[in-house]
Amino acid sequence: MIKETPSENAENEKKEWLDSEGQLAVDVYQTDEELIIQAAIAGIKTEDLDVLIEEEILTIKGKRDNPCRPDAADYFIQECYWGAFSRKLILPVEVDASRCDATMKEGILTIHLPKIQREKKKKITIKG
Repeated sequence: MIKETPSENAENEKKEWLDSEGQLAVDVYQTDEELIIQAAIAGIKTEDLDVLIEEEILTIKGKRDNPCRPDAADYFIQECYWGAFSRKLILPVEVDASRCDATMKEGILTIHLPKIQREKKKKITIKG
């Protein structure tokens, strides 16, 4: 068995981290009529973003490219995420996927998902 040195192990972990897909941070809240999802996605074009609803799962996927890519050795701190990212959310309420819309304004993605309104009570007429 070949054992990695601590520096080799750290390099492999760094490479895996850099190659991995980032996870998008989101806010999810509701009004009486709709579910609203917001995410700060600065520096990305809307055509580089996919928003999909499949059953009760919403998926947001995209890729943010670094506009100026200096050699990684030149960084003192690198906290900005560049590359592919995604987020899958199980929707907490039933929504009407045919009436959903999404907008991007000043780097904020906002998705409006209209709720499906079901009758809570219904009086049943007794035939006799």
